[in-house]
Amino acid sequence: MKALFALLLWVISTLNVSAQKSTVLDAFSKHGIDAKILNPDYLQQPDNYTYELKQTTIAAGKETVIDAKFDPSGAKGEEWTVTAVNGKNPSKSDINSFRKSQNKESASNKTDDASYKVEKETSGSLVISYKLDPAGIAKDASFMKDCRFYMTINLGTKELEQVEALNEKPLKIKILNAEKFDLVQKYIMDDQAKRYFATNQNLNILAKFLGQQVNVQTITEYSNYSKK
Repeated sequence: MKALFALLLWVISTLNVSAQKSTVLDAFSKHGIDAKILNPDYLQQPDNYTYELKQTTIAAGKETVIDAKFDPSGAKGEEWTVTAVNGKNPSKSDINSFRKSQNKESASNKTDDASYKVEKETSGSLVISYKLDPAGIAKDASFMKDCRFYMTINLGTKELEQVEALNEKPLKIKILNAEKFDLVQKYIMDDQAKRYFATNQNLNILAKFLGQQVNVQTITEYSNYSKK
């Protein structure tokens, strides 16, 4: 179970934009949507804000809850402080494991321009999709090349609501053989800061671990953003 939990931290942290793109940009222009949201860097977690995180992982009938805080003024590699694990003081191992997982670089900051599609357009929302550029994906996150990302924009507010990553084929994630990989990250626009902040991330994986089928859910809640 401890090995599975460590692997899940790694997966989350790996996750913690031709003609097709022109079609998407035309749809954005039609609805007055800021095309900056197509730049993955624009949606990264801020490195000049403090914020809090609550991460709940449910696997094999066991629930683990981590409370942590990010402070960019901390020493390099120590920006994250784990305040509690299951409501108790964290061990040194808990702290080191969490920091290691959170300090990993993101899977990629490049998307494949040729992969863009307008998936759905209604009176209330626009859904576009894309894939990551395989050349920009780190080796240990190579499974992300087989996922497609779906971006939902509210046409009333002209703002991004969520980005969902879904696997298009079974994935090999280290020692996990995943039949289902579904990651949904929700955002809110802060008018004062003029940027998006992540509010919630929900990861669901259906896979096999050491020959046994496991269903894993990890819910991460972000709050109390404050510019440093």
